[in-house]
Amino acid sequence: MADKIISDDKYYYVISEVAQILGVSETLLRYWEKEFPQQITPKKGSRGVRRYTKEDIEKIRTIYDLVKVRGLKLAAAREVLKQNKQGTAQPLEAIQRLRKVKEELVAMKRALESM
Repeated sequence: MADKIISDDKYYYVISEVAQILGVSETLLRYWEKEFPQQITPKKGSRGVRRYTKEDIEKIRTIYDLVKVRGLKLAAAREVLKQNKQGTAQPLEAIQRLRKVKEELVAMKRALESM
């Protein structure tokens, strides 16, 4: 999965941006939206254009980890998410903090390399 950084300036992302950020196809995002209706709930504009929030993207990253990285079947991933429904916010917050730390470390590394 591509580990692209999500902009702090932007509140909504269209499906093509989310696909690029996560390194998956738009078709896969639509499919997962049908398979995980409790977790992936992008808002839709008047023309049906999906608008994903940062929280939606983090939920999709969690699904990606369960299905693609850990190799769980969709039913098993749904069960894990269902069992962890109340505790989902904490892991997502931890992931976000770790990504920010990673970004800071990468910036420090670049600064040191440029010296």
